Amino acid sequence: MREIILLSCKDCKNRNYSQTKNKKTQTGKLEVKKFCKFCNRHTLHKETKA
Repeated sequence: MREIILLSCKDCKNRNYSQTKNKKTQTGKLEVKKFCKFCNRHTLHKETKA
């Protein structure tokens, strides 16, 4: 079962991206390096509660 999650920037804490994740195969929190338009640079984004 795939679930929609939100990704927030580690630096400015803004929620920038939404993504789907398979909860059965990936049990940990997702961390991806993406571009933050508020910080104007690539930063680490971590999964947050919806």
